[in-house]
Amino acid sequence: SNWRGPIWFPLNYLLIEALERYHLFYGKSLRVECPTGSGVYMDLQEVADEIRKRLSRLFLSKDDGDRPSYARTNVLLNDPHWRDLVLFYEYFDAETGRGLGASHQTGWTALISPILGTLASRCLQEEQNRQSAPGAMQPAETD
Repeated sequence: SNWRGPIWFPLNYLLIEALERYHLFYGKSLRVECPTGSGVYMDLQEVADEIRKRLSRLFLSKDDGDRPSYARTNVLLNDPHWRDLVLFYEYFDAETGRGLGASHQTGWTALISPILGTLASRCLQEEQNRQSAPGAMQPAETD
């Protein structure tokens, strides 16, 4: 089956939602090893956020300029007109992140939008929590 192995956004999105719902019931009492074999244990919300981060990294340029979803497709990576125009592939290779199938799949792969929105909200909340923590350095006021 082609549904086992590749990265499909609709399945991952459903998994994220399921993990969050189970987290509402179990809270921080249920912790699982993530990734398997790492010795790192997370609650289900943290696992859902880890999956979000991994999905978002498919579209982000790495330090070497390579974008995993393009997987060294030189035309897309090296052309200044295409480099920052991110294609939404139908599905992705589980090992490399290379985009596969239709490259104009702005249907279910557009689920990256709410995933990125949630990640941004969580980052903002973490930053606000750090700034309001006792003993946190407050930014200097300017006139």
